[in-house]
Amino acid sequence: MQLNEYLQNPCSKLSIPYWKNKMMVIPENIKIVHNDDFCEGILNDYCDEKYFRLIHYLNNVDNKIPDDFSLRTAEFTDIPLIVKIINNCYSDLSVSYEQILSYTKTKAYDKNLWILVYEIKTNNPVGCGIADFDSEAREGILEWIQVLPQYRGKKIGQFIVNELLRRMKNADFVTVSGKVDNVTNPERLYRKCGFVGNDIWHIMHKK
Repeated sequence: MQLNEYLQNPCSKLSIPYWKNKMMVIPENIKIVHNDDFCEGILNDYCDEKYFRLIHYLNNVDNKIPDDFSLRTAEFTDIPLIVKIINNCYSDLSVSYEQILSYTKTKAYDKNLWILVYEIKTNNPVGCGIADFDSEAREGILEWIQVLPQYRGKKIGQFIVNELLRRMKNADFVTVSGKVDNVTNPERLYRKCGFVGNDIWHIMHKK
């Protein structure tokens, strides 16, 4: 796909960011279909996982900081802490140091788009955010937005998302995706922060 075609409607053109699509080779046992082209008959041969994909045009970004919390830009030495935070947020998912480190080796890596949030009173880390920036498409991409379970409901997730949006001054738009059936309902968080769209992608593995 050419860049000008992608930019017409990023979330409906591809299930992933443009820069990733340029390098990706889809395995033979995987089929990726937009909801507009999906039919139930495909499920005879494939198992289906649905993903939303939303877009933000960087207008009206909230700049409120929740009371009792602060943030700082993460360093390379914080990667073990970020891994720990991510793994403590899931019961069915685990990431490794090598997986998170690999994000720093891509063309879309931006060191200013890695942040950590702390509780001021205890100085305990409570959440993290990782985003990418593709200078060719001028696209920002939210990758990981995590808040420890015991600190949820305090608008820390919104704080992380909005801070990353504020830092993407060179982006024309920002995209994010996630599983539709995620029990933590991340789509609700992103929409609260101004993301819009109704694009659903089916990522299907052959049975």
